[in-house]
Amino acid sequence: MHLVVLGLWHLGSVTAACMARYYRVSGLDFDELVLAKLRGGHAPLHEPGLDNLLAAGIASDHLSFSAEISVAATADVLWVCYDTPVDVDDRSDLDWVHTRLARVLPCLRSGTVVLISAQLPVGTCAQLAKQHPALHFACSPENLRLGKALEAFEKPARIIVGVSSAAARTLLEKMLAPLGAPLVWMRTESAEMVKHALNSFLALSVAYINEIATLSEMIGADAQEVAAGLKSDPRIGARAYLGPGGPFAGGTLARDVVTLSQLGITQHLPLALIPAIKESNDRHRGWAFRKIQPALTEIKQPIVAVLGLAYTPNTSTLRRSAAVELCRQLLAAGMKVQAYDPLIRTTDAEHHDLSLAPSAADAMQGAHAVVICTEWPEFRDYPWPTLIASMAQPVVIDANRLVEKSVASVAGLVYLTVGRP
Repeated sequence: MHLVVLGLWHLGSVTAACMARYYRVSGLDFDELVLAKLRGGHAPLHEPGLDNLLAAGIASDHLSFSAEISVAATADVLWVCYDTPVDVDDRSDLDWVHTRLARVLPCLRSGTVVLISAQLPVGTCAQLAKQHPALHFACSPENLRLGKALEAFEKPARIIVGVSSAAARTLLEKMLAPLGAPLVWMRTESAEMVKHALNSFLALSVAYINEIATLSEMIGADAQEVAAGLKSDPRIGARAYLGPGGPFAGGTLARDVVTLSQLGITQHLPLALIPAIKESNDRHRGWAFRKIQPALTEIKQPIVAVLGLAYTPNTSTLRRSAAVELCRQLLAAGMKVQAYDPLIRTTDAEHHDLSLAPSAADAMQGAHAVVICTEWPEFRDYPWPTLIASMAQPVVIDANRLVEKSVASVAGLVYLTVGRP
C-alpha cells in the first residue's frame, strides 16, 4: 500500500513517520524549508521521539519527502494532514488548506481514497465529493497532543472514521489495522462533527472549572478540592477535563468552538452555550495579569520572570501561547520581563520583542514576581528556596500549582494560584 501524506507540519510529520513502520509513505509538502529538515531526519518542531522515528523511516526506504505532486499519482490513500491555520480570533483559514489540496486532487487515480484529518468544517467531504466524483472522500479527526503525539497516534483508545462508500471502508480498515485500535465507523458529516463537538466539550470543561475556581477564590473554597469531588462522581469520572488552572490556548480547542458558533449563525440557529465558552476563556486569559498588578503596586519599575513560553510542555511552538500574550501585557504595562523556556533559545521575527534569559536562575535574579506558565516537569526539581532568595520580592504566580510543594517551605512567600484565596 502506498500512502501519500499531504501537509508535513506537526500532524503530517507524525502521521508519515508512524505509518512508515507499516507502509511505503511519501510525504508531500510545498514548503522547501520544511522538506529540507525532514529529509535530514528532523521534524519541523520539537516532538519527543519524532526525529528518531523519521530517521528510521528514511533509513528503511519506507519514507520519503517531496514537493512534486506527481508522487500522488500512485497513491492508494491521500492522507490530508495540514495543521489548519487560525487567525487572532480563532477562525480557521480554510482557503489555505483548500488551495493546496486543489493542486493535488487532479493527479489522483480514479478510486483513490482521500482521508481528511486536517481540521476542516462539517460538510467538507460531501462538498469535495461533488467536485471530484471519481474519488472516495473520508474523514478521521486528528487526535494528537503536542508533546505526546507519538503515543497518541500509535496507542489510540479508538479511531473515528467517517466514510461514504464501502470501497473506502474496506481500504481504510486494512490501512488502520496495524494500529490495533477499535474503529468507530460513521458517515463523513458525523466524523467531521465529532472533532468540533469533542474539542468544544473539552473547552467547555476547562472554562467551567475555571469559572468555579474564580468563585472559589472569592468565597474561601479550594477549586482543586472541588474538582476532586466532581471527578469522584462516576457520572463525571476521574479523567474529566476539570483541572482549575490556566486557560486553554494554542488555538486548537478555540478553533472548534468558533467553528460551531459560526455554523449556528449560518444555519440561523441561536446558540447560547457554545459561544459563551470562548467568552469565558477569554476573560480567564487575563487571570495572571490581574494577579500581578496588585502584587507589584508599590514597585516603581517591576521585573517579572516568566518561566515557560511554549504553548505546551515538550514542544517548541509559540503558536497562540498564553505565556507570550502575558509577556506582551506586562511589557505594555511598563514592566520588564525576563523569560526562560527549556527549549527556546532564540526567537523569530514575530517574537523579537521577548527577552530570553539563558536559565531560570538568570530570569529570576532580582525579579519582583515569577510566573510559572508552561508546565515543564523539570521546573518542579529546581532549587526553589535558593532561586526565590535571589528575587527582589518573593511572589510566585502558579496557575496550575506545578511548583506548590516545591515552594511550600519558603518563609514569607506570596503564592498565588487559580481557585484558592
